[in-house]
Amino acid sequence: MLRSLYDWVIRLAGHPRAIPILGAISFLESSIFPIPPDVMLIPMVLANRDKAFRIALVCTVCSVVGGLLGYAIGYYFFETIGEWVVKTYGLQSGLAAFRAGFAEYGIWIILIKGLTPIPYKLVTIASGAAHFDLFTFVWASIVTRGVRFFVVAALLWKFGEPIRAFIEKRLTLVTWLFLIALVGGFVVFRYLF
Repeated sequence: MLRSLYDWVIRLAGHPRAIPILGAISFLESSIFPIPPDVMLIPMVLANRDKAFRIALVCTVCSVVGGLLGYAIGYYFFETIGEWVVKTYGLQSGLAAFRAGFAEYGIWIILIKGLTPIPYKLVTIASGAAHFDLFTFVWASIVTRGVRFFVVAALLWKFGEPIRAFIEKRLTLVTWLFLIALVGGFVVFRYLF
């Protein structure tokens, strides 16, 4: 089953509408969607390495624009939509500490958390809820999301075939590691912040 799912994602990565779909996922992941765009970014670059940096650019731009939606949710609608998103992921206690940290470490929180498995939507919503400076939020988001997506794309562009062979040979292991990192990001945020 895992192999057929992988093959389907690889085929989808070559679809003519793959880039707009990736853009939509990147946008939504920054505000409400739980699955990071890496799920499509990695197979898309592996399937079409000559478009690696274009794919990373789409991820970056759409993620930052989606981050503005997350910021707006936190700034204007935290009591309704923002709390719902936070409660959906069970992160209420972590968000309080996270919001408090913005007063002293706001820029560093955005720069560091945007690179980690900690869900970026929580960074964007918390930034808005803390009324963090919008200009600083945007440029920090561009830097952190750009670094994240362009580094992944560059590594896949440079070492694509060995990475693809490793993934295909150890698909179950790679899938479990990805899921552990994804769930781990939520757990770290919930219990350490």
